[in-house]
Amino acid sequence: MSRRIPSLSRPAAKVTPKKKFILYCEGKNTEPDYFNALKVLFKGTLVEVEAIGAVGDPSKIAETASDRAQEMGLTRGSRKKRDSFEEKDEIWAVFDRDEHPHFDQALRVCEGKGINVARSNPCFEIWLILHFDDFHKPHDRHEVQKHLKSLCAQYDPSKGKTLDCAAVLKDLAKAQDRAERQLKRREEEGVPYGAPSTTVFQLTRKIAEAATQKK
Repeated sequence: MSRRIPSLSRPAAKVTPKKKFILYCEGKNTEPDYFNALKVLFKGTLVEVEAIGAVGDPSKIAETASDRAQEMGLTRGSRKKRDSFEEKDEIWAVFDRDEHPHFDQALRVCEGKGINVARSNPCFEIWLILHFDDFHKPHDRHEVQKHLKSLCAQYDPSKGKTLDCAAVLKDLAKAQDRAERQLKRREEEGVPYGAPSTTVFQLTRKIAEAATQKK
């Protein structure tokens, strides 16, 4: 009886796919700069961040994000078979309340397509302020930007200058906790979408959690 010679070849190593976060942002500089800094922070982990800036107003962002999700088979009811490397990918719409007339409509579109939303009222700078301190003043966009400039002199929206995002990320955990408390306070006041509030912390927490996954 012949003996079966065991194979000396090694089994192919299983490749754990990275989780990709595709972000469609309203801002041209501030939002992409922030999320690109976050990308660097989690370099070497199983997370990939693609931040696309200056997409347009909330309606345009919702439309563009929906088209991308449809192409990838990530929308609800999509018939496209997802690639195994895309199964865990997430698409996020990142936009402000500000004075946009179709803000609520954009939220409904995203919700209907299963697209995540990181929204801020009145603007993304609310999220940045929370890296420094708590904030509950119902200011408009210009006042919020002015307040951020008082906390970080290098930030100057009138000259297109943003802050050192890599430096503020050392207080990411604090910002997330402050944002959660801030949102809870708005909810208790009966205005969950009121100013100031932001849900960007929900996005950053998801990215951070995905980054802790082992290869």
